[in-house]
Amino acid sequence: MKRRLFGTDGVRGTANKGSMSVETAMRLGQAAGLHFIRGNHRHRVVIGKDTRLSGYMIESALVSGFLSAGMDVTFVGPLPTPAIAMLTRSLRADLGVMISASHNPFEDNGIKFFGPDGFKLSDEVEDAIEALVNSDLSGRLATPAAIGRASRLNDAAGRYIESAKSSFPRGRRLDGLKIVLDCAHGAAYRVAPTALWELGADLHRIGTSPDGLNINRECGSTVPQTLCAKVVAHRADLGIALDGDADRVMICDERGQIVDGDQILALIARAWGRDGRLKGGGVVATVMSNLGLERFLEGEGLRLERTAVGDRYVAERMRTGGYNVGGEQSGHMILSDYGTTGDGLIAALQVLSVIVEQGRPASEVCRLFQPLPQVLKNVRFTGPSPLRADSVRAQVRLAETELAGQGRLLLRESGTEPLVRVMAEGEDRALVESVVDRLCETIEHVSQAA
Repeated sequence: MKRRLFGTDGVRGTANKGSMSVETAMRLGQAAGLHFIRGNHRHRVVIGKDTRLSGYMIESALVSGFLSAGMDVTFVGPLPTPAIAMLTRSLRADLGVMISASHNPFEDNGIKFFGPDGFKLSDEVEDAIEALVNSDLSGRLATPAAIGRASRLNDAAGRYIESAKSSFPRGRRLDGLKIVLDCAHGAAYRVAPTALWELGADLHRIGTSPDGLNINRECGSTVPQTLCAKVVAHRADLGIALDGDADRVMICDERGQIVDGDQILALIARAWGRDGRLKGGGVVATVMSNLGLERFLEGEGLRLERTAVGDRYVAERMRTGGYNVGGEQSGHMILSDYGTTGDGLIAALQVLSVIVEQGRPASEVCRLFQPLPQVLKNVRFTGPSPLRADSVRAQVRLAETELAGQGRLLLRESGTEPLVRVMAEGEDRALVESVVDRLCETIEHVSQAA
């Protein structure tokens, strides 16, 4: 079955249109509810959201669908995506739902599902739900006496705050650390500042005044320049930027320089490895992670396992390979000792723990390797995939020959747009740029001729 609803991370689209319409959201609630109703117990779904204006609309539509399928609903309000995964497990719910479009602007929204184990659904389960959405459900909905009930969990935020704080080493504090925290006007705008303040941090907060329209606007982990400027202006020890649903993080050192996901992975891997806590003999990252990270880990006697782009694929490889640290260059950090999905706050706490332990500036603690020059460009195309064209394949072979032994090349199609992403990295920046430019030109010529 060709997918029309589910993408690489749940369902996403423009609010009040298409996949994010009220009608589709209600059908998704009905379909997902019916799929996860198994047995005679009272079934429950936990529903959280970020701060987008459209969240109220999508939430109401989903709830109607779940109730009509016979599933009870527990509201928890605006909370990070990892909090929903955690609560789904701790409440023994049958399903968890996060209403969020992550780092996208407020006009978009999305629906992410978590199974009873707190992990994102497999492709097979998503396909089954989508098939139900497209089928006649009228004969399968609940009888009047079996319609679900809705209630609110008032201490949901407190549960997540305590869970996050418990990941910080016992007896260690953040007293004396001046931190700028950017919550992107998103889902963590209350819980992240509370957790850091209770651990002793001296906080300067930005991105903590959501109005339904300003989520991710000129702030957050995808626009870290705002954070960097504030860190320098306030002479802070470091900055922390989360995205709209707080499942990713970027760190800014005291000099106003960004520390990306690859550096965070290196820091946590080495710290946990030396403490005997690292499992699997290495970490899991995607094909986008810098070759410098791979070489650094090799020097530590650790390996880097690469997956396709997407935190779900990282999590799946971690489960099958027995790893407990994984993530993406973009800042998704999955630490399976503490959660089942990316958690920006918990990842930041692991970085802070090392900084406190070593008593050195973030610029020294958080930069463990020199990244190789990396160039990424996107090429829009029309018609069939240009990656199958003979001229593109020939150019790829030439590029791989030129980069052999000193770099690598990656071409992949976007999962959501007609784009080819061309990435190369190597020790010679001029060569890397030349390789990427030539490939982009060839792909454009093929597309124009299609």
